Amino acid sequence: MCDYSLEMYGSRPARESERYETVRFPSGSIGLASPGDCGTAVCVQYDTRLRLENIPLHLQASLRVKAAEEVTFVRLDHGAYRDGVRFSNGKDVSIQQLNCGVTAVVVQMLEQAPEVAAIKTFERA
Repeated sequence: MCDYSLEMYGSRPARESERYETVRFPSGSIGLASPGDCGTAVCVQYDTRLRLENIPLHLQASLRVKAAEEVTFVRLDHGAYRDGVRFSNGKDVSIQQLNCGVTAVVVQMLEQAPEVAAIKTFERA
């Protein structure tokens, strides 16, 4: 998903195996974007698996994680911003706390609903 604070920007859905980075948009919010296209927010479905790299040292220490970790993209139910990630140790953090320059690679996206997959198959025929 794209946090409400990024709704005013162009956006597109994330794609499996693509590499993104956290950037600060003109609104001041941090979101994901493709390198070289920092004006378009990349929206990630909840429960998508990501590999984060370049996690800031202060977060590594406070969350007890490494510089690179596999996480799950989640919807937070507290705070002003709802997009976040969950580490394997159960710690949740808002995308805003990741700061700029963290790399995210889509490892695994949710399976599409059967009716969506059937429509896409029909469109290709």
